[in-house]
Amino acid sequence: MTEAFELHPRLVADTFTIAQWPLCEVLLSNDANYPWLILVPRKPGLKDYDDLSPADMARIGEEIRVASQALRSLYQPDKLNVAALGNQVPQLHIHVIARFHSDVAWPNPIWGVVPAKPYSGIDDERVVALKEALLGAVET
Repeated sequence: MTEAFELHPRLVADTFTIAQWPLCEVLLSNDANYPWLILVPRKPGLKDYDDLSPADMARIGEEIRVASQALRSLYQPDKLNVAALGNQVPQLHIHVIARFHSDVAWPNPIWGVVPAKPYSGIDDERVVALKEALLGAVET
């Protein structure tokens, strides 16, 4: 029996799904302190980047590029951070975070600096704007 893809419970609890691209589920971290996307390849059992096939590495590279461009277009950040850490969530996921000289954590990493500031919900205007920017942004 083949293992089915399932999002890690921490990702389910801390994010909104805002798009489904050919490889990745595109999530928005429920922390309005930072525009923060998380791309999760919809393949079971992936823990590290090198678990991806060469074709999926190319695909996720393109999806990261498109996510980065969407954040840059909507927010004009000073810096875009792209990282695959996974120390607390072992499922392979890629953070794409818009950073600003004015954000509360600058220039340090964002984790644990201030409590998460939840969006008002899936209908929050910032969430809707991101969904619209990402809709159809990746070719299948």
